[in-house]
Amino acid sequence: MPKAPRSASRSASNATVISVRGAREHNLRDVNVELPRDKLIVFTGISGSGKSSLAFDTIYAEGQRRYVESLSAYARQFLGQMDKPDVDVIEGLSPAISIDQKSASRNPRSTVGTITEVYDYLRLLYARVGVQHCINEGARLSRQTPQQIVDRIMELPEGTRFQVLAPVVRGRKGEYHTLLEDISGQGFVRARIDGETVLIDEFLSRDEGLARYEQHKIEIVVDRLVRRDGIERRLTDSLETALGLADGVAELDLVNPEGVNPDGDDQTLTFSQHLACPVCGTSYEEPAPRSFSFNSPYGACERCDGLGTTYEVDPELVIADPDMTLAEGAIVPWRSAHTQYFTRMLESVAGDNSFDVDTPWSKLTDKQRQLILFGTEGKISVRYKNRYGRQRQYTAEYEGVIPWIKRRHEGSDSDWSREQYESYMREVPCSACEGARLKPATLAVTVNDKNIAEVCAMSIGESAKFLAGLELSERDRLIAERVVKEVNARLGFLLDVGLDYLTLSRSAGTLAGGEAQRIRLASQIGSGLVGTLYVLDEPSIGLHQRDNRRLIDTLTRLRDLGNTVIVVEHDEETIRASDWMVDIGPGAGEHGGAVV
Repeated sequence: MPKAPRSASRSASNATVISVRGAREHNLRDVNVELPRDKLIVFTGISGSGKSSLAFDTIYAEGQRRYVESLSAYARQFLGQMDKPDVDVIEGLSPAISIDQKSASRNPRSTVGTITEVYDYLRLLYARVGVQHCINEGARLSRQTPQQIVDRIMELPEGTRFQVLAPVVRGRKGEYHTLLEDISGQGFVRARIDGETVLIDEFLSRDEGLARYEQHKIEIVVDRLVRRDGIERRLTDSLETALGLADGVAELDLVNPEGVNPDGDDQTLTFSQHLACPVCGTSYEEPAPRSFSFNSPYGACERCDGLGTTYEVDPELVIADPDMTLAEGAIVPWRSAHTQYFTRMLESVAGDNSFDVDTPWSKLTDKQRQLILFGTEGKISVRYKNRYGRQRQYTAEYEGVIPWIKRRHEGSDSDWSREQYESYMREVPCSACEGARLKPATLAVTVNDKNIAEVCAMSIGESAKFLAGLELSERDRLIAERVVKEVNARLGFLLDVGLDYLTLSRSAGTLAGGEAQRIRLASQIGSGLVGTLYVLDEPSIGLHQRDNRRLIDTLTRLRDLGNTVIVVEHDEETIRASDWMVDIGPGAGEHGGAVV
């Protein structure tokens, strides 16, 4: 084992050593030390001796400060002022990266797959060689000609009114003033912009245009028709115009389509020259990497917005004490707000359904509880006495406690109010995507009979085996070769740091500090940086002994790329595997802070 480094009094070239002189941060006592560059260095010593003060608060802090100072004034304003550590001189520093044991991002959209970039490559793989299927029939999709699209439209009920739209902008940021001027110059009069149908010239004359940094959808109104015999030629011309304007995609806005949509609301059908179901004729867009992103409106499940979970009201949280009566305030969210109004409503519901508000909740029948929680059909008659003692009556709808909480939660603009309503709710897997975060059409794309969510739900070890054994055609193999190589390399790095049991879909916020640190370590190896100083904080904590050797191999691989690796560590095997050791002590606190 190498001995502790000598004092910095014997100078060395900046190209070969990191020289620290006069370090006094926290409990350090004028520490002088020279560390060889491009080596694996371990700082050891008892807890509180000053290891982290030297490694993180002095060496890393100064490396980071110098890097920030090398940036432009514009970039520095976003990073803030960094204090210089209490040290006389540090020479030979490289740009520094700290990999400590802080938890990973608490962003609910971050997963193991996204923070390691494995998911980015999987999205590319599925977009390039994935097989698309119809979400209704399960049939493999085939391409659709304009005539087939016309035939499909002519199957609509006689008299259906519709607009032929060309979606020229879909979910992109920008003002699009020039685009709208070009559209107007081509003779088009109307467009549907963010759901509102407008006259283009009138829209361009408005003082306020589209917000530059918000996503927009712009659809040109190519034609407005009524389904009847004899419109085929005009419909074909309009459809071909729309397909040409929007790169092979056209939309049909059905206006109050009775018999087509039972709700009678406007309905938009999408048609594509690219892909369609041979059984039911439903059109689909060509998959792109963004189609598989749950952080993009193109791929995210529309019910949960790509989070994989939704908030559902829990009746047990709404009724805190089943032995209380409605009159005593058994319904917790209705105890304080508008108490008189809710009391009148509950008394009317009780009177119409043969029970009273003085009955304990536990004594009510299931049917009576359902009425209170989920509302009544139709309107109820509400009777009350005003302040003059006169009997008054009016009719109103009783929506129920649970729909009321949902409505207030969804419509709230205040974080405080939203949290109040969430106290009566539980986070549950989304019923639409079942926790997969993605749209049904995205989940219908498979590679070797598995969709992207199923691959991410495997453990890293299982997903590595699946991807290593992919059976692809010669054409698909050539297309996917480089992507699969990158995915397998990153999965290999995660396996090397002992994380084979994690899944790619695991939320980053649920990772332990040691797991998050080893993921960041694996990501750094995958980045291939050279000439960098890495500082790690006890990476072996929580690691099974059988995986310790693999962790050490990972650290040495990071060193062999041409980096200096400093590890604060107590593990004997890691210390023995190091190129250089610095023992700090001899005691803790004021009794430490020196190189032993």
